[in-house]
Amino acid sequence: MAVTATTSSTSGTSTTSTAQKTATLNYDNFLQLLIAQMKNQDPTDPVDASEQMSQLASFSQVEQTIQTNTKLDTLLSSSSLTQASSYIGKYMTSADGSVAGTVASVKVYSDGIIATTSDGKSILVQAGITLADQAPTTTTTTSS
Repeated sequence: MAVTATTSSTSGTSTTSTAQKTATLNYDNFLQLLIAQMKNQDPTDPVDASEQMSQLASFSQVEQTIQTNTKLDTLLSSSSLTQASSYIGKYMTSADGSVAGTVASVKVYSDGIIATTSDGKSILVQAGITLADQAPTTTTTTSS
């Protein structure tokens, strides 16, 4: 059983990971600025605490959303691998009917799955493909 997981350069996971690092950096920077502002504020004209808490809540919400997206990306990748492994050995016909054959291997990319048939042809797994346990049998009729 040959299942290969490949991520392309436009992988959602790497984008989410980068966004998470950036958001964490911004969150940490915000806390440092908040502390510096509180230490150096004018005692006769203090900064509105409700505005600061509102900003802190917004940053927390963004950070939680990024973490949720990371977990969803992991879940989708796992689901794609499970789905891809079930195609091995099955007879698949492409959505347009131009390519058909028994699936020998599959590659999972961040934006989809490509099945490779035993004769080396590639099929993009998408809506409209036909999947069967075995190749259809052809019967020939002879006239007597």
